Amino acid sequence: MQVTAWPYPARWAHRGAGKLAPENTLAAIRHGASLGYTMFEFDVKLSADGALILMHDPMLERTTDGHGRVAAFGLGELSRLDAGSWHSPAYAGEGIPTLARVARWLRANDCLANIEIKPCPGRERETGAAAALEAQSLWAEASVPPVLSSFSEDALAAAARAAPRLPRALLMDSVPADWAARADRLGCVAIDVSHRHVDAELIAQAHARGLKVLSYTVNDPQRARMLLDWGLDGLITDAIDLIAPA
Repeated sequence: MQVTAWPYPARWAHRGAGKLAPENTLAAIRHGASLGYTMFEFDVKLSADGALILMHDPMLERTTDGHGRVAAFGLGELSRLDAGSWHSPAYAGEGIPTLARVARWLRANDCLANIEIKPCPGRERETGAAAALEAQSLWAEASVPPVLSSFSEDALAAAARAAPRLPRALLMDSVPADWAARADRLGCVAIDVSHRHVDAELIAQAHARGLKVLSYTVNDPQRARMLLDWGLDGLITDAIDLIAPA
């Protein structure tokens, strides 16, 4: 797969539905879609037995009724956890989805994906390669591939080796002096930067180098309009009820 144009919308739903539903669940993605969003950012990591699941934290406590390290449990054990009750009673019993399950839903409903590779500590290369290979397989016949992103340069490098034609974005909290060299070394099509550090000059510099610019987590509608007016290519937001999808 190779992106010959930029086929992605300008507004992306963070972790499925921002804070309106339990993050990184299929319920969240469905809720985001009900509000008109068609592009979804979510986090993936590996279970102990090598399954790719949607999960942000390395520990289970914040978003499930489980306890301990995600990497210590197999898919069977993780699939029995409640990943919805922490958010609200309406989502009690919502499970941790696999990447494969989410991909099937997204493709069946004409939605697109930004897969953030979020490795458990010490599993950066393993997770990057696994996520890229599975994404390549799950979206093999898709006209628009998922965007792979990560803060881990080791994970992105492994993803590039495993599935070089999938588009990649380098996530950065700040903007180091060598940001362009890092993105180039990893063969990225985009940089994905905290909105606190994005301005018109950065966007122009990236565009001049052939890079797209994404930004997280943009929750103020006025800030969103400013960034888009500067030419931002994609903003990632929790405020899917305040920032219209188009």
